[in-house]
Amino acid sequence: MTTSSAVQDALASVVAGLPEGGEVREGQQRMADAVARAFKSRRNLVVRAGTGTGKSLAYLIPALLAGKRVVVATATKALQDQLAQHDLPLIEGHLEHPFEYAVLKGRSNYLCRQRLVEGAEVGEQGRLDESPTSTRPRDELARGVLAWAAVTTTGDRAELAIEPDDRLWSAFSVSADECPGAFRCPSGSTCFAEAARAKAAGADLVVTNLHLLGAHLASGDLVLPEFDALVVDEAHELEEVLSKSLGASLSPGRLRAIAAVARASLEARPSSEVTSALDRLFDVATRFEDVLEACPEQRVDLGESRDLADVVALVGSLLADLERALNSVVVASPEPPAKIARVLMTAGRLREQFNSLANLDDGSVAWIEARPRRSIEIAPIDVSAILSERVFAKVPVVLTSATVPPGLAERLGADSDSTDELDVGSPFAFEQQAMLYCAAHLPDRRDPASEAAIHDELAALIEAAGGRTLALFTSRRAMELAVAALRPRLSHPLIVQNEASKARLIEEFTSSHATCLFATMGFWQGIDVPGSTLSLVVIDRIPFGRPDDPLLVARREHAGPDAFRVVDLPRAASLLAQGAGRLIRTSADRGVVAVLDPRLANATYRWALIRALPPMRRSKDRSEAEAFLREIAAAP
Repeated sequence: MTTSSAVQDALASVVAGLPEGGEVREGQQRMADAVARAFKSRRNLVVRAGTGTGKSLAYLIPALLAGKRVVVATATKALQDQLAQHDLPLIEGHLEHPFEYAVLKGRSNYLCRQRLVEGAEVGEQGRLDESPTSTRPRDELARGVLAWAAVTTTGDRAELAIEPDDRLWSAFSVSADECPGAFRCPSGSTCFAEAARAKAAGADLVVTNLHLLGAHLASGDLVLPEFDALVVDEAHELEEVLSKSLGASLSPGRLRAIAAVARASLEARPSSEVTSALDRLFDVATRFEDVLEACPEQRVDLGESRDLADVVALVGSLLADLERALNSVVVASPEPPAKIARVLMTAGRLREQFNSLANLDDGSVAWIEARPRRSIEIAPIDVSAILSERVFAKVPVVLTSATVPPGLAERLGADSDSTDELDVGSPFAFEQQAMLYCAAHLPDRRDPASEAAIHDELAALIEAAGGRTLALFTSRRAMELAVAALRPRLSHPLIVQNEASKARLIEEFTSSHATCLFATMGFWQGIDVPGSTLSLVVIDRIPFGRPDDPLLVARREHAGPDAFRVVDLPRAASLLAQGAGRLIRTSADRGVVAVLDPRLANATYRWALIRALPPMRRSKDRSEAEAFLREIAAAP
């Protein structure tokens, strides 16, 4: 175990080694001490660590000194890569205590050697053609992947200098549902994913992501190595990610994909039984598609939809037939192709998912999703039971984020008697650097005059800021209306989500002081625009979930009379804080967060939202906000 002084000495040494030198911050020190105590006492810890705290070093260093195997799960693979490529090498160079660390991602993130052996460069579902999301021909991208495949030692897609689209990359990788396992694969002994898992099994610290943590729980704890403690970074996303990881997405496209891959895998071994099963699977995929098109976008109850119930039962039966037919091919062949084993794995997993839909229990909800194509989504209503039993009851857990919703630990299943909470604030002087402006005078959004009033408000604020605006909308419709109304009026360039890739939009936004970027929920978090190119963040309304969102409806029913406080308010507070958090990213940043929703000023629940935000000075007077913005724009 480690002591407070050992942690503080190590933290000071590592921070001093930052590229431009560094200064240990009080919040960082407090957090590092608290994390070390949590590991030692086997208690859970919730830490709200504002932007600029340096929270990654504050949990990594005590984790490495704890004498335990610690898993760090991040919300995104980008943050996972940052820890592995920047923070941990920095610590390694300045920490006297020796340690081993490993990075572990989902299987589909690694190059599959067996797919290469099978000639994956031409794909398994047709010849290479032009990518719908890339300006480079797919054959050129494929050659780039092949060149990298010849020299890579990890097979990690993140190492690629080029970015193949997902369809192309799938020709070089396999998902967990497809992989038959190292012992059943001819290339299992040289598998990159298995090598990553082996390295993780011997590491002191394993960096993974929330999706893989979800896969670990879904598999019965078979994905990650055994661990003694867990750190969850960006913990406000844990509930949503686990809901997806522990659920399923069922679509006609998945049926057609498995049938196409099976047919391609059996070209040299035709079988009338398999051919018949595949023909029927293609047919039922079309029937499934027709039934889904006739279903409204709402919660699924198979007892009320005989057509859908019949299709779901038929799909399960046909997938079982396909498994039997493929198994007969495997038994009859002295060396069955690895492709067939992959199809068997995929068919078995898909059959289980359709069967779970057919026998949906009270703890899960299913609904029709229309975008990008119609599918049936299944998700657990409450993830707290599995987290309580399989995580919190076994290991100490540190939950940290810049935005920790009220009651997060309790909602995730942690025992309040064994959980401590800490708010270390932020080193930034928010009261001097930022203003929270609420347009309290705007009409209620249900008023027909509200849209025009919002657009006028936006135009005035943008002109005062001299552009430099990130406008965040809770719906695509609201964004499109604002773009149509303001593009002709503004004297500053306006770029819009989906007009280019996210990376290209951010690059264009940061390269011009005058540019405004209008976007929806995908830009509310995970983007970093420090400096004077951003001085105004506008949020069109408090981001409450849709009243008819099937998963939220089910959670509200589960929560009962407390639904608004337990489900809706924490979620909205977290999202609002994430959106506002785009503004101040360094100690030199200054600006205004403008919320164009009068409920932030007058609703009875407003303080629950305001307390989730950084401690900015507040105003309901637009002239104050405009004066501050003009002052910022005039600064050299």
